[in-house]
Amino acid sequence: MGLNVINLQRPDVAAALLAELAAANSLLENAEPSDIILWAARRYGDRLTMATAFGPEGCVILHWLAQLAPRTFVFNLDTGYQFAETLELRDRIAKRYGIEVSLERPDTTVAEYERIHGGPLHSTDPNRCCADRKIAVIKRVLGRFDAWMSGIRRDQSSDRAAAPVVGWDDKFGVVKISPLANWTKARIWDLIVKEDIPYNPLHDQGYVSIGCAPCTRPVVVGEDERAGRWSGTAKTECGLHSRDH
Repeated sequence: MGLNVINLQRPDVAAALLAELAAANSLLENAEPSDIILWAARRYGDRLTMATAFGPEGCVILHWLAQLAPRTFVFNLDTGYQFAETLELRDRIAKRYGIEVSLERPDTTVAEYERIHGGPLHSTDPNRCCADRKIAVIKRVLGRFDAWMSGIRRDQSSDRAAAPVVGWDDKFGVVKISPLANWTKARIWDLIVKEDIPYNPLHDQGYVSIGCAPCTRPVVVGEDERAGRWSGTAKTECGLHSRDH
């Protein structure tokens, strides 16, 4: 029985779980990401998963996973709108590390989805598009696990600034582990260069944060690193990491 089910049925167990997570968060607050990943793998075993959009942070975590817990189930939310370069990076990761990231897809293809809604929702209702093609899919996947890892950093956005290293993800009903919460973009790229970790070539073209192709643009000097996502709108998050900490 998963932790999310236990949480709903046993308030006493929920209180104990939250106390355990608080203690783990305190213990790991200043730990190295590799130590956090190793702790997560030992604590949750095959009930641990990782979601990645193949950003530089995700690629760094995959680099460590290959050494520490290579059997961890890793998945990508394949909305159908991803850049070809992102999907090609998945193949390079598999070749380099032997980790084949699962492509988890919505129930409808892009063509079916756009036919149902009379066109692409990403241009008229991006929140609905993200909810249908990302949030619904990750809820389905995380229902099989007790904990998930993400590559978010606290310095990326205000929504992520208070993210714990280990905490309860109330939105999805699982434990959420963020090994890179305390790291900076500079540290990520230093490690990528040092270890020759595969990364998305779009980063060399000015794309800092890469999501779906229709909703992502390069950024210019001085812009926030997430300014290229849903440019021209007030939207800055797809919903996976917003206000869940």
